[in-house]
Formats: sequence, structure tokens, C-alpha cells
Amino acid sequence: MTVAVWLGVAVLGGVGAVLRFLVDRTVSHRLSGAFPSGIFVVNISGALVLGLLAGLELGPTAALLAGVALLGAYTTFSTWMLQTLELGADRRIGLAIANIVVSLALGIAAAALGMWIGTRL
Repeated sequence: MTVAVWLGVAVLGGVGAVLRFLVDRTVSHRLSGAFPSGIFVVNISGALVLGLLAGLELGPTAALLAGVALLGAYTTFSTWMLQTLELGADRRIGLAIANIVVSLALGIAAAALGMWIGTRL
């Protein structure tokens, strides 16, 4: 792996993290409430784009940079799980279950849609 690829991973990882912050903050501000809508939108949109990239069948370096660096930093499993745990701790069991079920269902659907679109481009 070249130095340029390593730098690309670092830069795109930073870009992905900043994008996650901006999208989460914007969505959470507009859709305030108990449901963690910001991270939900981040994860579903990330699944859609990653599915699209998989459908495009990028080469290994492009897949590393776009999928692992950019989208890996953009999406966030740990925040999703922590927010779900916090909903449970706040006795909002219905919202916690909805966060898990809806995130999984729509995440898989978004990834499949993205892959379908990618294979047709």
C-alpha cells in the first residue's frame, strides 16, 4: 500500500467523520424528539451509498478509500447501539426496539437498493 493510499484513508476518514457530525446535527435539530433520528439517517444513507459502491464493483483501492475510509467513518454502529441502550435505560423500550428493527430493515433495504442501482450504472 502506498503512502498516497494511507493519506487518502486518513483524509477521507476525517471527511466521513465530519459529514457524520453535520448530518446527525442537522437532522437531530430538525427532527427533535426521543428517537435518535440523526444517527438513523446517517446509517441508512451510508448503507445506501455503500450498496451503490458494491454494485459498481470498484477496484480494491477505490473500495478501500470510499467504503472503509469515507463511509466507515461516516456510519456508526457504536453510536447506534449506545443510543439504543440509552433509550432502554430511559424505559423507552418501544423506541429502543423500533431503533433496532427499523434500522436493520431499512439499512438492508437501502444497501440492496444501492447495489441494485450500482449494477445498472
